[in-house]
Amino acid sequence: MIGLAIVKDLSLKSLSWLITGLFLYGIAVAMLVQASLGLAPWNTLASGLVELTGISFGMMTNLIGLAVLLVWIPLRQRPGVGTVLNVLLVGTSAELGLWLIPQPSALVAQIALFGAGLILLAAATGIYIAPGLGPGPRDGLMTGLHQRTGAPVWLCRAGVEITVLAIGWMLGGMVGLGTVAEAMLIGPLVHRTLPFFRAMYAGPQPLAEPVVAPAPPSC
Repeated sequence: MIGLAIVKDLSLKSLSWLITGLFLYGIAVAMLVQASLGLAPWNTLASGLVELTGISFGMMTNLIGLAVLLVWIPLRQRPGVGTVLNVLLVGTSAELGLWLIPQPSALVAQIALFGAGLILLAAATGIYIAPGLGPGPRDGLMTGLHQRTGAPVWLCRAGVEITVLAIGWMLGGMVGLGTVAEAMLIGPLVHRTLPFFRAMYAGPQPLAEPVVAPAPPSC
């Protein structure tokens, strides 16, 4: 049984940020799916399993998150509140997004929807990470493999995501130019959004009191 990591900063503010970020993340995933230009590895796997099983994309996303979370047990990782809510909310909000967002037929509209979805994905990532309530199940898998094997994080991430992408593609998952574009652009975008939303979450910082030089000794 995986025990929840102790979270010191759990509050209404942190929960609202977390839930908002995860909800928007799922909506962003739905936008990328409806753009039909290709998906990131884990979403490719989800779309391939949808083709195989007939389960809805949102439910499959949640099930994959749960399966990855179970892999944390032998890796001795402890999830936070954010980890559990990630498993529960991202696929659910993605399902809502797929219901609300129509699938465009014109290429220009597909590109526009993909671009908007990618920007929203980066923003949502910054919002839900800012409170520090626990990593997503897939990120925890990478760090767990790193800790258990001693391999560099980038190698663990690349190995897992290439494997996941290959399986998803073989199952008929959505692979295309969007897959490459997301792989190249999401890192730089999150590099911008994460510090921005962390600073916003922390709020204005008090100004440091001016240092007053001591008066010279009187003669």
